[in-house]
Amino acid sequence: MFLLVGITSCATQKRKKKSTPHRVATPPKKPQAPKPKTPAATPTQPESPAAPEIVEEEPLIVDLPIVDREFRGVWIATVANINWPSTRFLSSEQQQQEAIDILDMLEQHNFNAVVLQVRPSADALYQSVLEPWSYFLTGETGRAPEPFYDPLEFWIEEAHKRGIELHAWINPYRAHHTAGGKVNQSSMASSASDIVVRLQNGTYWFDPGNIKTQHHISMVVRDLVMRYDLDAIHLDDYFYPYREYNGGKDFPDNASYNSYRREGGELSRADWRRDNVNRIIQRLHYEIKEIKPHVKFGISPFGIWKTGFPAGIKGLSQYDELYADAKLWLNEGWLDYFSPQLYWSINKPAQSYTSLLQWWQTENTKSRHLWPGLNTVGVKDVPNRTEEIVNQVKFAQNLLHDSKGVIHYSLAGLQNKDDMLHRLRHEAYAQKALTPLSPWINFDKIPAPELEIDHDGNHWHLNWHLQEAADVFQWVVYKQYGTEWQTEIYASDVLSITLDNKHHHQKLNTIAVQAVDRLGNLGEYKAIRTN
Repeated sequence: MFLLVGITSCATQKRKKKSTPHRVATPPKKPQAPKPKTPAATPTQPESPAAPEIVEEEPLIVDLPIVDREFRGVWIATVANINWPSTRFLSSEQQQQEAIDILDMLEQHNFNAVVLQVRPSADALYQSVLEPWSYFLTGETGRAPEPFYDPLEFWIEEAHKRGIELHAWINPYRAHHTAGGKVNQSSMASSASDIVVRLQNGTYWFDPGNIKTQHHISMVVRDLVMRYDLDAIHLDDYFYPYREYNGGKDFPDNASYNSYRREGGELSRADWRRDNVNRIIQRLHYEIKEIKPHVKFGISPFGIWKTGFPAGIKGLSQYDELYADAKLWLNEGWLDYFSPQLYWSINKPAQSYTSLLQWWQTENTKSRHLWPGLNTVGVKDVPNRTEEIVNQVKFAQNLLHDSKGVIHYSLAGLQNKDDMLHRLRHEAYAQKALTPLSPWINFDKIPAPELEIDHDGNHWHLNWHLQEAADVFQWVVYKQYGTEWQTEIYASDVLSITLDNKHHHQKLNTIAVQAVDRLGNLGEYKAIRTN
């Protein structure tokens, strides 16, 4: 039996036997038989019969199940070789193999996003003319990997093959890390010394109040967005440095603040510092959208805005120490997702995970994605870390049901705890999920693909393709056995699957396929009956 049809969207709650996917290139065109030559001289030719009228069938309308959506992210830190590469002495091939092993593990456990640190301290884990190669990649600032490859490009390609988003995580102001070896001539601490200051602990920091700093950060981000097929740009919690970095002393920005005052500025130093950070956040948000509207902008600030917000919360005030008014950024919608680092336990009263997440939700007045960061690697004051993290994920799922999601810090928390991945996979991430929709970002709906279906007596074989394949990030395949729907999510390079005739003694009666774009939006569908 052979049918040519078009395609549709997704979800199931019960566990089921998966279809067999086949990663294939676009099916080659069938060879055509050569056309017979027309004789040089022919008697009068009989008229060709009229072509039969082609009547298109009405598209089959079915009530498809709703696909599950959740952001399941993990931070992969490169600074000080925390997560990847495991050391700065690996060959290019070893680095790539580590990356593949990580992505395979995440795919197998139904994660759908990685937040990869590509600029830990004004250095690059990608080819850049603006900043030097990272010390953490090759052991020397400014030295490229040998044999040459572009790590970010490699990670993007391998992540997308698995239907995993790649978010490029940058630290905006750190210019040199204490674990980053000696400051050499290639380092931005040397080449941009007019806008960089040295702190007491040996860290170098860009002066956020210097306009050159703001322009440089903007150029770095615009370069990343323009040249790489990213899903998001991600900033962490390091704005003005934590006071301990400078031995408790104030940040050394007298020159830039005095210049501001001489030019007529009236803000206090604290308000001026917050304004410097606010302006770069707003600027990056609009510049990213101007270049590629589908690229998301995410920020993961420190988890507490100010002491007393909400009532009973105590701890460091990022508003006063880091000069980060994260509440303002969320209130104004200058981002697509907001991931406060809620690194405390559920039952810690002074920094309660649940109380802080509920408070941040009340501040999410623009209804952006609120995906908290979890301290999966080292949450303290709990009898069982795995149990705590699983409960935190479940709390977020229940509270943030319209846009579920968390980010785990860090990869080591998943790798180094034997039961963490197992519990998450079986209790929280049992099925694959699409990422939540971002309705404030405009998109064009992808049309239905074409579907070829063939039956060999024991199985159904499906192949599909779409001319606008560049717009496809994933596929959703729906199967109905009896009255029960099943859903599978596949990466974009899976273009065929094999299905069983029956499941639990119920015959396969309906199939549909639907494209998913970079923002998780479902395309058009067409469905087909098998009987």
